[in-house]
Amino acid sequence: MSGAMHTMTTTLLSPGFGLGLRPAHYNDIIATPPAASGIDWFEILSENYMVPGGKPLAMLDRIRRDYPVVMHGVSMSIGTPQGPSDDYLRELKKLMRRVEPLWVSDHLCWTGTHGANMHDLFPLPYTEEAVATVVRNVRRVQDYLERPLLLENVSSYLSFDSDTFQEWDFVAAVAEESDSLILLDVNNVYVSSVNHGFNPITYLDALPARRVQQIHLAGHSVQEGCIIDTHDQAVADPVWALYAQALRRFGKVATMIERDDNIPPLSELSAELRRARAFAEAL
Repeated sequence: MSGAMHTMTTTLLSPGFGLGLRPAHYNDIIATPPAASGIDWFEILSENYMVPGGKPLAMLDRIRRDYPVVMHGVSMSIGTPQGPSDDYLRELKKLMRRVEPLWVSDHLCWTGTHGANMHDLFPLPYTEEAVATVVRNVRRVQDYLERPLLLENVSSYLSFDSDTFQEWDFVAAVAEESDSLILLDVNNVYVSSVNHGFNPITYLDALPARRVQQIHLAGHSVQEGCIIDTHDQAVADPVWALYAQALRRFGKVATMIERDDNIPPLSELSAELRRARAFAEAL
């Protein structure tokens, strides 16, 4: 990577507290003065706006006049041998030019292969080969986008016999070797810690602090002996406790509340966001 890119990846942007932009909240967001909303920025699901026109883009343009945005993808499939397609990256960069995001993120996973997207976030085997594959793909993406990429740890419900890394060491290795940044999903760390029986603090302690750019907080569901990352509940108390530990480890990192189903009124999510802000202010 170039020296300029290295400087970008190790200089964190201003932190703050954001929400995921969801269509159910468009009208309330527009009707509320930004100074009164308590929301510093919105995270958009990139693929929802990688379209030629229509209401989603029109609403995004309107909201973007008042708020910064960050872009979060769900189908880059950075872990496949072939990596993201040229067409995908072209459309992603087109959206970047339109909204000028604070940063761009996706997931440390694979979502399909040979041109087929299965619309799920599948975990990778934690091996040297997988590290090399992801690093190669991340470098290509960062060179094309001309900016660092944030990669989010996903929740998992199984492990591979071929694993030679712990998950946290795998995440750290990818970030360091590709010179990329980390989107730390605290809920996913908690979910996986329960499902696999590890100490979540061990996970946090293993990550390079200078590379943690953003934190996700979300809710989960308990189903038949395991925890599922469903994003349809309020943030659970154990996740709040782990968030407090993450703040002590990484500082006042930009934080966002995620809600993708059973979406409550904007005021309810704003109250959760105020709770996150209070945790940070208590440091």
